[in-house]
This record gives sequence, structure tokens and C-alpha cells, in this order.
Amino acid sequence: MKVKAHIQLKKLTKSYQEGSKNRLVLDELEISIREGEMIVLLGRSGSGKSTLLNLISGIDKPDSGEVLVGGTDLTKMDEKNRTLFRRKNIGFVFQSFNLISTLTAHENVLLPLKLKGDTDKETLGKADQFLEEVGLGDRFDSYPDLLSGGEQQRVAIARALASEPMLVLADEPTGNLDYETGRSILEILNELVRKNGRTMIIATHDREICKIADRVVELQGGKLQEVEDTTEVI
Repeated sequence: MKVKAHIQLKKLTKSYQEGSKNRLVLDELEISIREGEMIVLLGRSGSGKSTLLNLISGIDKPDSGEVLVGGTDLTKMDEKNRTLFRRKNIGFVFQSFNLISTLTAHENVLLPLKLKGDTDKETLGKADQFLEEVGLGDRFDSYPDLLSGGEQQRVAIARALASEPMLVLADEPTGNLDYETGRSILEILNELVRKNGRTMIIATHDREICKIADRVVELQGGKLQEVEDTTEVI
């Protein structure tokens, strides 16, 4: 049975050693996110947005605090089990697309499904379905270098959603795209995430993305603050 996507961060603290100084990035940060909620995470460069996403996904561990994803505390798991949990439950959309250049669009979408352990029949069907849904049904056999930036990001969205994760994390998903392409990607992302009932956190500088959010929070001074008027931030 699938675990419900309910995210809780409790007293999350993370610091890094920079030379002789200790830099506090997250300071007992707390937030609770409902299942199916779309959160936009704002913050200046260096504020710790990517660090926060890495902790939520279990790529990194905090100095202290808890990261509960669907009731599972990732801070209590070793690296191997965090990796297995991430493969099964978390999808990613990156600024730089992160497609594997030697794999076709179809093979890129298939990869996380195979890592998750889905059967061949199930895997092929889901990969086909999501490539169709992002409008790339005719580009299955194209390699990333033959696709435009917008097309590569659509493959990345298909890859993130095809494994049916409980949580999708996006780090600057429109950052490498021109304005019009970015808006198109945003529409696709919003439509598919909501259609499939996924919980999503988007880290961004792009205020336009705030329009699709259920809630906007800003990372400032190591803590999260609710944002009502997004024209006043960044």
C-alpha cells in the first residue's frame, strides 16, 4: 500500500564548514505540507534552497532535526535505505534537465522505473503514457542533443512523474529556458502534477511560478516564512 504524501520538517538544522568558520544554513527550520499541496520555495542565491531539497530527498543528512516523508523519518535511515526510498517515492526536475545523453527520450523515462523494479510491461506503458502527456509522443527515439531545451525539460517532467512518486522536487525548473518556453513548461508541470495528485516543492527565483502555488514560502535566515505578496520578495 502506498504511503500518503505528507511532509514534515521538524527543527531541521544544517551547517557547513567554510574555512575556519561554521556557516549555519538552516536554523531549526519547520514546515508541514499536506498531501497534494504545491509549495513554491523562494530565496536568494545561497539562502539554502538546494540544501533544503537535498535534505528532504535524503541525498544529504541534517546536523539535527527530522525529515518525515509519508511518515518515514529519513534521518533514521542509512545512505543505502535513503537511496532506495528516494527511488520509490521521490521524482526530480532539475534546472539543467539531467538527462543521460546516451539514452533516448524513452529510455531516459524508463530508467527510474526500472530502478524502482517495475515489470517490463508496466514500465513501458507508463513511459509511453507520460511522454504522450508532455507532447513528445513522436520523439520517443530522439537523443537529448537533438531536443530543444523545452523538449528536454518535458522529458524530465515525464521521467519525474512516470514512477508515480509521492513527492516531486523541482529545482529552478524554468531557469535554463526562455520566457515563453518556461511558461509552457510551467503549464505542463502544473497540469500533470495536479492531475496525478502529487505533492510538489519547487525551489525558484521565478516569481511567475508563484501563480501556480497553493502556498509560497521564503527561506530567509535559515527559517521559512509564509509569503502573501510575492511582488515584495527577491
